[in-house]
Amino acid sequence: PFQATELWNGIIRALHSQLEIKRRRQHLKTYKNCFTGSNAVDVVLSYLMQSMYLSCNDISRLKGVRVCQALMDHKVFEPVGAKLYLFKNGKETEFEDTDTSLYRFLNSSLDPPLQGKNEDNENLSPEQICKQKTKRCSKIEELLRSIYVHASLPPKVVVNEPVHLLSKRVIEDVWKQQTLLRLLQLIDIPLLEDTLVSSVKTKPDCFGKEEDLVISNTFLDREVMCSLNLPELDRWLYAATECLEYFPDQFIVMVSQQLPESTDESSSLNTYKKILFDIIMKYYSQKKESLLAAQDLHIHLGIIELIEKGKTDQALEASQLYLKLLAPNIREELHRLLTFLAIASESEGYRLQKQFENRLVIIKTCTKFILQNRTMSKPQAELLTQFLMDNHSELFKTPLTLLELTSRRLESLLEGQDPDINSGFTFCQRITTQEYEDQKQQTNQYLLALIQEMDNDPTVPLKQKKKLI
Repeated sequence: PFQATELWNGIIRALHSQLEIKRRRQHLKTYKNCFTGSNAVDVVLSYLMQSMYLSCNDISRLKGVRVCQALMDHKVFEPVGAKLYLFKNGKETEFEDTDTSLYRFLNSSLDPPLQGKNEDNENLSPEQICKQKTKRCSKIEELLRSIYVHASLPPKVVVNEPVHLLSKRVIEDVWKQQTLLRLLQLIDIPLLEDTLVSSVKTKPDCFGKEEDLVISNTFLDREVMCSLNLPELDRWLYAATECLEYFPDQFIVMVSQQLPESTDESSSLNTYKKILFDIIMKYYSQKKESLLAAQDLHIHLGIIELIEKGKTDQALEASQLYLKLLAPNIREELHRLLTFLAIASESEGYRLQKQFENRLVIIKTCTKFILQNRTMSKPQAELLTQFLMDNHSELFKTPLTLLELTSRRLESLLEGQDPDINSGFTFCQRITTQEYEDQKQQTNQYLLALIQEMDNDPTVPLKQKKKLI
């Protein structure tokens, strides 16, 4: 009767053990012990696909988001950063499946707090405690059933606590291995040597040793966002300031020196945008290397080939897989830049040039920031950049196919199976050693029979026989 509780607690344990919890920066402020919304959805979906309690094959990211929403509603974790302040006016907080939304665990308790719970549990009789626990479990089960229509919780089955024997290193290796295998199914990669090792060097931590402190340059955050006195954060300005967090201090100082002193909202808004856009263009124009490494050319060309053939779904999945192989800080910087470029390219936004549309200006100007390779033609690079911009909201999510492959792999490792027997898929049929030896012997027998048949054929000349043999 308490399997729903086990499922609930298992999800929370998986989040605590598998989430990447670290200090993160958002809107020029640093927050400690945080994780992203998209990472939480990935962990929840991976756990549910391995769970023995569910017989559901239709597990989508939307359902994973609903699980995370339920966990947040029950105070398992809460939003932090700018998102927290947006909902201080009494609105209900909505969980977001993005790499920019930050969350933090509230406590280590597994059971969700329920309203009307008697605080003086010591005075309750065993029957009342059991009845209260059953009532609590029924509420949890009702919640989980409402999220998973196809979920099957078999009644009265003894539930054993799952044992997690896999280290974090093993789990990371399995993720990378399955990512590469799935990528090989979608595109042709002639050489894997460079792909097996991350092609982008991780930047040193620029946040310093202090924890949870406001960076000295956060006056820019107050100037741009707070002094405008807007009812909601401007998408354009918010995306631009998010990009600035990866810039050196001298660029932040340049922005602060150019900020106008006028407080007139209508006149200063476009001025802010022009200053930020010019600084972003200047910073990336001075960088010697693009965000996507030139040595990954075969992957880039494979994705472009899928786009040209109209296979956009496969191109999107291949892009998602490729980006998962990059260093985390490069992925996050690329995500912020693509988000800003997509917003800046909108025609109804800030006009960049009078004679050309924003989208054309962005693609022609910013393609070299993302992808630059002499072997690749300029139209191909612009096509890939345009595709990444158009799909920036889905680009950094984990494909369900990869989640399923990884879940099966981890499950087989937990069961002690040979990891080389089942990789999740096969290019050809696998046979045993005995079957191989039998086929080898049969092949020799067939060859000998063919030679004897040719030798005994009187219609074939001797010279031709020797040639055939």
